[in-house]
Amino acid sequence: MLRNSFIIIILSLTSRLCQAQVLGFSLPPDKTKVQFPIEVYNNLVVVPIILNNQLPLKFILDTGVRTSILTEKAYSDILNLSYARKYSIAGPGGEKLVDAYVTNNVSLDMPGVQGRGHAMLVLDQDYLELRNYLGTDVHGILGYELFSRFIVQIDYERKQLTLMLPHRFKERRKFQWLPISIEDTKPYVTINLDMNDTTSVSAKLLVDSGASHGLFLETSSNPKIIIPEKHVASIIGRGLGGVITGEISKIKALKIGQFEIPHVITNFPDPNSYMDTLKTSRTVFRNGSIGGEILSRFTVIFNFPAEKIYFKKNSNYKKEFYFNLSGLTIRAKGSRLKDFEVTDIRVDSPSKRAGIKVGDKIMTVNGINAGELDLNTINGFLNSKPGRRITLVINRNNEKIKKDFRLEDPL
Repeated sequence: MLRNSFIIIILSLTSRLCQAQVLGFSLPPDKTKVQFPIEVYNNLVVVPIILNNQLPLKFILDTGVRTSILTEKAYSDILNLSYARKYSIAGPGGEKLVDAYVTNNVSLDMPGVQGRGHAMLVLDQDYLELRNYLGTDVHGILGYELFSRFIVQIDYERKQLTLMLPHRFKERRKFQWLPISIEDTKPYVTINLDMNDTTSVSAKLLVDSGASHGLFLETSSNPKIIIPEKHVASIIGRGLGGVITGEISKIKALKIGQFEIPHVITNFPDPNSYMDTLKTSRTVFRNGSIGGEILSRFTVIFNFPAEKIYFKKNSNYKKEFYFNLSGLTIRAKGSRLKDFEVTDIRVDSPSKRAGIKVGDKIMTVNGINAGELDLNTINGFLNSKPGRRITLVINRNNEKIKKDFRLEDPL
């Protein structure tokens, strides 16, 4: 299953969006906390939002962004929102321009939570294709404004979000806590990484709830961060400028306080394809980031005001790390997201050897009609465990073809 980080590549303009705006997230006067259900897709937390008291939408909860983002201008046009400014945003290398707009004084409400007077960045089109690669309707991204106002607890296992007023928060005995630093509105944690049997690194990492990957490391940030000998080249993310390529491997262990997580899948981006100007500050040094594939093994509490993060392991803590056992990347298409198309095939993967091609449409998976499944479930089949037999019926140029292969761990 492709562990996309869904990185948004935008010039560092968002710092200007919130000036002269009063952030307005608040709870009812008689409440000190609220709790409501969330959805989790590919390790990403999706929360319900009501835009301007009228339009129900879904936003990704992302510690790595400063300002709320609406991924497609069509939604704000429905509400006849006015735009204060228009920007042209360059992708990697400056070769691709994307139009984006700023709209002010919008409301963003969640169950039991009011949000007033927000500025929001609006993309002209859904350049990120989040709904297609998550397989569910996602309309935007919510970041620092929420985390700066509340203590935020994410229970990935029970799929619940709890928001608490900072002055009423009491530390939990069963949680392990670590210090974080809030720099340029984003949380950073320093943890130890065992790259192999002989090399360890103390790494400063962005804690990025809006990234589905486990661990992301930049080789240029430390000479000890070296890509292990056993690795595969792959797409590791998508942004406004297109795909982000790199190498995928496993390091020996990642240590979060008392927790030691072995054999963590690690993404090493190619320098020429990686640019993350929304989640990276020119003034803040980092070695990489940890994302949802690590965070989802815990219940996590973000305490931005006190600069602390808390972890309590859940039933997924010891789950094996597998990387794309089939070799397929699939996106969901159509109004109901029930049309599944192959968009990439890893070289020397079982699906490649079986003769599957880019553009093939998946009709059945192990005898189940694909229309009865969602993208999450299909990716679950394709990344379940090495050795599992997969039978696909595909549509290629209106011809139905049956393909069989067994899942393989490339790492």
